Amino acid sequence: MAIEDIILTVYLITLSILFFYGSHGFFLVYLYNKYRVVKYKPKSRFNDLPKVCIQLPIYNEVYVVDRLINAVCKINYPKDKLEIQILDDSTDETSEVLKKLTAEKHKEGFNIVYYHRDKREGFKAGALKEGLEKTDAEYIAIFDADFIPNEDFLEKTIHYFTDPKVGMVQTRWEHLNAEYSLLTRAQALALDGHFVMEQQVRNKAGFFMNFNGTAGVWSKQCIIDAGNWQSDTLTEDLDLSYRAQLKGWKFIFLNEYTTPSELPVEINALKNQQFRWTKGAIESSKKILKLVWKSDIPLKIKLYSTFHLTMNIVFPLIVIAGILNVPLVYIKNTGNYDEYFAFMSIFVLAFTSSFLMYLYSQKDVYPDWKRRIYLFPVFMAGSMGFALNNTIAVIEGLFNIKSEFIRTPKFKVESNKADWKNKKYAVRKISPVVFVELAFAIWALFGIGLASYYSEIAAIPFLSMYCLGYSVIAILSIKHALESK
Repeated sequence: MAIEDIILTVYLITLSILFFYGSHGFFLVYLYNKYRVVKYKPKSRFNDLPKVCIQLPIYNEVYVVDRLINAVCKINYPKDKLEIQILDDSTDETSEVLKKLTAEKHKEGFNIVYYHRDKREGFKAGALKEGLEKTDAEYIAIFDADFIPNEDFLEKTIHYFTDPKVGMVQTRWEHLNAEYSLLTRAQALALDGHFVMEQQVRNKAGFFMNFNGTAGVWSKQCIIDAGNWQSDTLTEDLDLSYRAQLKGWKFIFLNEYTTPSELPVEINALKNQQFRWTKGAIESSKKILKLVWKSDIPLKIKLYSTFHLTMNIVFPLIVIAGILNVPLVYIKNTGNYDEYFAFMSIFVLAFTSSFLMYLYSQKDVYPDWKRRIYLFPVFMAGSMGFALNNTIAVIEGLFNIKSEFIRTPKFKVESNKADWKNKKYAVRKISPVVFVELAFAIWALFGIGLASYYSEIAAIPFLSMYCLGYSVIAILSIKHALESK
């Protein structure tokens, strides 16, 4: 087989799989319109409110813990029915700040307890599990350090548990600092697509969804029945969610009710976050898929769960497609594969599918959705730029390479005037991966030149997005690391 035939075969397989996953947007848009009139309401209301424990897992978050604890203590709920657990794994001055805040709130009459672990055994999952053993509350609300729950959070969520089958209620994330930079605007677009389309539609259509690690409430009975928090993956939330739903527990996603949070403003912290989410999802898929297929749930849920749990496999394929796009420009101009390239044009539909998904997510939530959706090409380029970072995560997850749970630091950046530079926790190390990203950007730039030489105009937009994505991610990584020193 000639080298051209090998390249074309690999590219066809790669694009076919990407097309399969990329066309998911069409399916979501169809289900979104089918179920858009569905509105969740509590089955009834508690006459006697149950006891709730709010767990706050924290690790070295000195800038935001006061904001978090003050917000939690403003939640409208009877003090005698509310317990607040500070689950502190910190190794810096955050611990002293937390002890002081705990003492102050205790004097104000709050049932707030402070637990500190010298070792981060099991990371976040380990902290949550240990805290669970120390409370007699029936329901558990969880907030990460960068969240600011609204005062009516429990009023809006707790009554769904009057249905004994409900195991978890998840609220949609709102973005405090979405307008801070182009980076935060792109993140907001991505997260809106996930919550408004993926989470909402999956839930309403009867498919499995996942707890997002924060801004939700669990039934303690559900957690224990599903096997409790487990730390053998980096996405303990995804893992427990599937185990719970396989046990028959019902999840509720509240799209109309939001919980504000702070988006990462520093690119290297965001890369670490994406790495953790991607690798953890691969680890969870390896663990959970066999349980899904052994269960007696309907076939359609098994199929969609398989799709959901394996979605991150697209990242290595995006890398491969970007590399092969360049020699394909030359191969096309040999004139020997005209029918092949005519057929390949169908794969542009996957781009349309993604656009529609994010378009609908913006229209659902924002009156100024037209201004926001203009960012879609930039978001797509950024997604391509993250492909190498996330591909490494996929490989580590597949080959059982264990790594630390690296939390995403926040700096209390709520407005455009706030600054994060020169603060603790900012990533100061330049990863060698950055130089590979730059090499990929140069390779795509060479492809643009080649496409221009051969007048292959159709190849230029995608090569440009690869070039822009890799170069911007790499340059920002270097820039932010240097600015942090």
